[in-house]
Amino acid sequence: MTTASDPAYPAHWEADVVLRDGGTARIRPITTEDAERLVSFYELVSDESKYYRFFAPYPRLSAKDVHRFTHHDYVDRVGLAATVGGEFIATVRYDRINAQGRPASAPADEAEVAFLVQDAHQGRGVASTLLEHIAAVARERGIRRFAAEVLPANNKMIKVFTDAGYQQKRSFEGGSVHLTLDLEPTAESLAVQRAREHRAEARSVRRLLAPGSVAVIGAGRAPGGVGRAVLRNLLDAGFTGRVHAVNKALGPDPHEIEGVPAHAGLGAIGEPVDLAILAVPAERVPEAVADCGEHGVQGLLVLSAQYAESGAPGRERQRALVRQARSYGMRLIGPNAFGIINTAQGVRLNASLAPEAPPAGRIGLFTQSGAIGIALLSGLYRRGAGLSTFISSGNRADLSGNDFLQYWYEDPDTDVVLLYLESIGNPRKFTRLARRTAAAKPVVVVKGARHSGATPPGHAVPVTRVPDATVSALLRQAGVILVDTVTELVDAGLLLAGQPLPAGPRVAILGNSESLGLLTYDACLTEGLRPLKPLDLTTGATPADFRAALVAALADDACDAVVVTAIPWVGEHGAMETGDGQVLADALREAAATAPAKPVAVVHVEIGGLAEALSAAARTAPRPPTPITPPRPTAQPAPPSTPPAFEPGAGGGAHAGGRPPMGPERSPAAPTGGQPPTAPQHSPAAPTGGQPPTGPERSPAAPTGGQPPTAPERSPTDPSPRREARRIPAYPAAERAVRALAEAVRYARWRREAAEPGKAGEYDDIDETGAAALIERLLGPEPDPRGLTLSAPKAEELLARYGIAVHPTLPAPDPQRAVEAARRLGYPVALKTTAPHLRHRPDLGGVRLDLADERQLTRAYAELSAALGKPEELMPVVQAMVPRGVDTVVRASIDSAIGAVLSFGLAGAASELLGDTAHRLIPATDRDAHELLRSIRTAPLLFGWRGSAPVDTPALEELLLRVSRLVDDHPEVVAVGLEPVIVAQHGLSVLGANVRLAPAPPRTDLGPRRLPSY
Repeated sequence: MTTASDPAYPAHWEADVVLRDGGTARIRPITTEDAERLVSFYELVSDESKYYRFFAPYPRLSAKDVHRFTHHDYVDRVGLAATVGGEFIATVRYDRINAQGRPASAPADEAEVAFLVQDAHQGRGVASTLLEHIAAVARERGIRRFAAEVLPANNKMIKVFTDAGYQQKRSFEGGSVHLTLDLEPTAESLAVQRAREHRAEARSVRRLLAPGSVAVIGAGRAPGGVGRAVLRNLLDAGFTGRVHAVNKALGPDPHEIEGVPAHAGLGAIGEPVDLAILAVPAERVPEAVADCGEHGVQGLLVLSAQYAESGAPGRERQRALVRQARSYGMRLIGPNAFGIINTAQGVRLNASLAPEAPPAGRIGLFTQSGAIGIALLSGLYRRGAGLSTFISSGNRADLSGNDFLQYWYEDPDTDVVLLYLESIGNPRKFTRLARRTAAAKPVVVVKGARHSGATPPGHAVPVTRVPDATVSALLRQAGVILVDTVTELVDAGLLLAGQPLPAGPRVAILGNSESLGLLTYDACLTEGLRPLKPLDLTTGATPADFRAALVAALADDACDAVVVTAIPWVGEHGAMETGDGQVLADALREAAATAPAKPVAVVHVEIGGLAEALSAAARTAPRPPTPITPPRPTAQPAPPSTPPAFEPGAGGGAHAGGRPPMGPERSPAAPTGGQPPTAPQHSPAAPTGGQPPTGPERSPAAPTGGQPPTAPERSPTDPSPRREARRIPAYPAAERAVRALAEAVRYARWRREAAEPGKAGEYDDIDETGAAALIERLLGPEPDPRGLTLSAPKAEELLARYGIAVHPTLPAPDPQRAVEAARRLGYPVALKTTAPHLRHRPDLGGVRLDLADERQLTRAYAELSAALGKPEELMPVVQAMVPRGVDTVVRASIDSAIGAVLSFGLAGAASELLGDTAHRLIPATDRDAHELLRSIRTAPLLFGWRGSAPVDTPALEELLLRVSRLVDDHPEVVAVGLEPVIVAQHGLSVLGANVRLAPAPPRTDLGPRRLPSY
């Protein structure tokens, strides 16, 4: 019989999965080697669960039972087990049956299915996950329906079946509930699967970011070292849970490191540990992971290096690490990670190498690079921004940006998501998750390693042929705000976290420098915004003048956003005359708080000799109060240095009080007692003296008295920060402020349009069934996995099934055949070469147009042969002339990592050289087609550029939707190219087409949930 090493063993059924509580399990086929595991598992199942499984008391398995449940042919009889730590926690099996319910073989397409879940693991979603996997196995083996008999009292199992989303029938027969499930995936079953995936992956992240207890493995007894540094950072941040130090060199006697209990191993701690931080050499990590797994640790943060980033041996070491962690049901961040931070009041976790945790705020930050993580933390801190959570994942061998998008989507403490990515492990899934998250809160991404053509060391990613420009276009289609640099990442994040989204592109500009106003005006035009005429307040403007002007601009219905430009104001003899940047900051915040909610950004720069004056003004700002840190066993950390209101060079924020606010200031986390968080009362000008706020709340202005008002509930799709928490971001250059504002304008427009999704193309003349039969006939009974390119007649026949007519083309291997072809088609005609090196290159002289008669045709034939080569080399063809218009190209292709992509651009070498092509994911909607035409830089040529007549864009949009339908309906169509497509004033003509078929590639996003394999 089959064992795991047998060639017949279906290894591709093995999968690591995330369960409902965030832990992991491994699903694999049951083999003959599992007899002892099965018996041990069954002994741990309660009598009630056994009764529900066998409909009678069944205290133990007989030898015959064990043999039957461990011997399978993996076709008609299949058993799967969910394991943790190598031991069974649940099993599922199916047996193929005929219409009479007796054992059968193919072509019978129904099977009886049964589950058994260990009582200690019930409620974790194990049975639901096993159902997804056994259903996928059954479909692979030609089974289309499951039948199950369930006792009426077994409500949990009935719910597993009824909640799966499959079409089903239910009846009551002979004292049991009879269920029949159609295993064909439906929209509902896919939605159920993805909702479960979301909850499970979000919970797995939450277990790591909000642990109740943490153990630092590798904390040295002497100061110094990574482990000791992380331990100290945990304590300095005031972590609210329990902290333990673990060092193998310690003896059995009680020890302390940094004032916390220290032990030689996790077993000596005597209580559960939620998060283990591994700071030991790579060769000692397996031993530490085993210790964690055996003592029920929920998750790992691996700071240790020398993994995939160090070469092939390290890559294999990394794979082994992931397999080992998952075998114990643990997820991990890292290896080679910089750490994680959670500033929520109820957590205050700084499990990173950053010596100072950032203040609490509304930004979630994920980075794959420790160095970039340090730079981003520093940049955000200098500009007064706060974070909700921070993750630097290193090699991201397990938890990745996808998992944190799942978490941030529903995290009430995060309003803006910032990601630095060097690779995207599952682009199709990332795009789906980003689209859902972006509909509720901004997602800003900067992608490194875009042009190197190589995967960053340590990152496991699928191979894709799609250029980075295409991936970027598809991410923008999903609502992602893509920026080029980490500076732009911070710039956009500050604006989005502190300001409401703009209603449109109209920008008011006001300030005390005419030149700076004009620079801002030009920057707005460059970014596609619609700036109003700048308002020059003159260099003598006071903060009161700024306040009045800002109030008026915000109240103007013709304005959607305001950029305030400011230079320091200096007296006649160079002395400061009206105060410092703090006074202006107070005035601007007061104006923004009392006016309609529109985004405001401040541009302040050093011009001429004003740098010293601005720096001196900043130094006169009141000294910030020292934040009160909860007591810890060692000395208190020094308070962080706080930037001035307007920091020269780095930007900063306009805020009241002597220290920066933490983004939109809300209570970092809801109290544990069930009450909603409270927001501080807003005061336009906070007092600069008095007592600092006590406790962990870091409000920008102390309440004036009484209880602070309760913060209102906020919808997940509310586009703006809470009103009382608005914070004005400041930038050292007009271009940076305007670029951030332009990204907000484009994102807001996407949000409005995404609220009303478009419609897919529906056309009565599409013959989907006929196209499917033709594709099946063309591929044959044993299709070549490499695929085949259809001949021109077959391509035209397939396209015609979807209402796409290709203009007829006739071969012309000699002048006489060319004349005969022209007579059949009718004059005037075109003579074209189709040689690969000349195809679609009219600039090389391989095309002759408007040939009105036989004489012109034969002369053109002779000229082409003389200039370019023999007819057998040129492969000339003849086509009837079509109405003149704009030459375009329509393409569609399928990539295993990205999915199906629809592309559009103008024909010609110039567009190809400049990469002027737009892309959308398939299936495309009418809105996608509309935007696709307008996304290319040469789009004005379609709409009447320089007096030319506009072309028939509705016909072009219809063609795009028909191609999208063809590829979406038939995944065997892996590539379509229509070139050129001549779009005239009325109608269009497809002059050339090529179609490539191949066996349908696997759709990983439609299969059962699984983690990337290692």
